Amino acid sequence: MLSSSVTDEWKFTEFVLAAQQESFLYDIPVVQGPAYTTVSIEQKAYVNFAGINFLGLQQDPQVLEYFTRAAYTYGLVTGGSRMTQGVSQAHRELEEMICRLTGKERTITFASGLLANLGFVHAMSSQCYMNPHCSIDNRDAIFVLDHDCHWSLWKAVERFPFGKQLFSFRHNTPAHLRELLIPLAGKKVIVIFESVYSSDGSIAPIGEILDICEEYGAISYVDDANGFLIYGPEQRPFAHEFAHLPRATFIMMSFAKSVGLEGGAIAGPHDAILAFELLSGTSLFTAAMQPPTASTAHMIIQKLQTHPHLVDTYLERAALFRQRLTEIGCTLYSSPSYITSIFVGSDSKVKCIRRAFHEQNYIIPVFHYPAVKQNQAIVRIILHAHHTEEQINAFLELLAELKKLYAF
Repeated sequence: MLSSSVTDEWKFTEFVLAAQQESFLYDIPVVQGPAYTTVSIEQKAYVNFAGINFLGLQQDPQVLEYFTRAAYTYGLVTGGSRMTQGVSQAHRELEEMICRLTGKERTITFASGLLANLGFVHAMSSQCYMNPHCSIDNRDAIFVLDHDCHWSLWKAVERFPFGKQLFSFRHNTPAHLRELLIPLAGKKVIVIFESVYSSDGSIAPIGEILDICEEYGAISYVDDANGFLIYGPEQRPFAHEFAHLPRATFIMMSFAKSVGLEGGAIAGPHDAILAFELLSGTSLFTAAMQPPTASTAHMIIQKLQTHPHLVDTYLERAALFRQRLTEIGCTLYSSPSYITSIFVGSDSKVKCIRRAFHEQNYIIPVFHYPAVKQNQAIVRIILHAHHTEEQINAFLELLAELKKLYAF
């Protein structure tokens, strides 16, 4: 076996030591058992406020029983990529359901939302020459992203020259988007933004952005990873904005949030989505979601559609949680979505806060540089539908104490 000295030139050891010293990197805990409202780490129970599968349906006994049956029906693996041996019936049924939900002509599923985003950008900017009768060349595509788009989207577009094929508009600022699109009129432009942003919980002005896209002939791609199955119905917050979502050319959704399972999908025009089978790369050159996962996702989506109170009740509880945070003096980001970001500011303070919670057997997610700007650190909480009142009260009491101690 080669020694680590082989990689000395790459400076990994120095980087890791510095990252550990500055608390950017720490030992990743090993979770024993399921990731739920509590998790077991080294035989000790921790209250988990870091989970993103916040409705908890993946732990429902009926769902677990369904998954087990689906595993026997479809097997545990796809056995290869979609193009090599075909798509599982479980995937096709899920894709057809998403078409009905979104009003789009065709859907393609991926192993994760991240792979969907990477695959979309690659497909929309591909050159592919099969023979003189079958070729495509969209290397002249131009991407315009909201500044706060997810890492996967910025990673996907990083090869494009900024100011020529890549532009960024100020977060949730349609006027700035318009300024950028005016000189790009008539070109192949794709505007990319999110419905709900994961770091601060802000909601996009979906209607305004789509109005501008339509005015200047730009294709629109909405990353709806955080909004999928949560926002949209009239009785829920932000219904006015989400009523515009079907107007987007493409809609991406992740199943890791509301559905609680791994996987993602893109819905859009029939021929474009069909072409993605070849052009995305993240479909052609890797396997899809496990078939029982796809089938169970279908089941959970159907459950959320037929039992809307599951989400309605959750959103009411999340709103009350936000109110209680305000009552103890926390500074919250302005959008009252279920993603609750508590502003701390100091990078060093937020690391101390995370450590203090850990010592009291709580796991909380903190965002500090480089995830956010320096000294713009936050504690990002997504309340779980099954957190008990006792767990929530103890969390708020500890947070109030730390707020006084660290003055944030």
